[in-house]
Amino acid sequence: MKGPVKPKKALGQHFLIDRSIAEKIADALTGFGNYQQILEIGPGTGKLTEHLLVKPWQLFLSEIDEESIHFLLADEKFKHLPHVGDFLKMDLNAFSKGQQFGLIGNYPYNISTEIVFRMLEFRHLIPEMAGMFQKEVAKRLCEGPGSKEYGITGVITQAFYEAEYLFTVNEGAFNPPPKVKSGVIRLKRREVPLTQDYSGFARVVKTAFNQRRKMLSNALKPMLNGKSGAEMPYHDKRAEQLSIEQFEELRTWLWA
Repeated sequence: MKGPVKPKKALGQHFLIDRSIAEKIADALTGFGNYQQILEIGPGTGKLTEHLLVKPWQLFLSEIDEESIHFLLADEKFKHLPHVGDFLKMDLNAFSKGQQFGLIGNYPYNISTEIVFRMLEFRHLIPEMAGMFQKEVAKRLCEGPGSKEYGITGVITQAFYEAEYLFTVNEGAFNPPPKVKSGVIRLKRREVPLTQDYSGFARVVKTAFNQRRKMLSNALKPMLNGKSGAEMPYHDKRAEQLSIEQFEELRTWLWA
């Protein structure tokens, strides 16, 4: 097998080296949604991949680092696994052939939010997602109203997925060690989403949080279209105080 892969800063690579953590991340996928295949994003040197091999699903890998791909292909354990390209660019409908699939990974920090929004775009195919993020991002995805981490990404994600923060991972579990802690989460797609209008809901949430210190009557003034801000639901609240359901109520009022 080839020698170690050099972590590349430009790709946000921090290779997981702790086998017990890798096993716990692999166990975070429950099979919710009855999918038969899983896609691992950023397998790197295969520490997580190794534990996914024993799971009851067909495993696919999404890796853009050529050195990592050659490293995995040179390993007897991994050489049979199909590589499917860049998750952010590939045609996920074609990859899945319309079938449901689970998503997992030690997600590269520099594109982790992009990965989440890509998942949301293809939520009809992805009933469950698990994996590791920078702790701040993981918290942001899972926190509720009133928390300082509660914001755009979490509100939009939780409108379509139930989010659970599972555990924290210390810096020493990686090579090279990142400067921050990491967090492992699990997302399960809601049977009934809390909104049916993704783009409209996202627009309201983004506009509200872009001026999160202002009351909503002021923050959402550009969206009032002649309506009275004083009559708007929760007009005297700030974005961080509203639940997902209240944001949907607000969207409905604005669009009525």
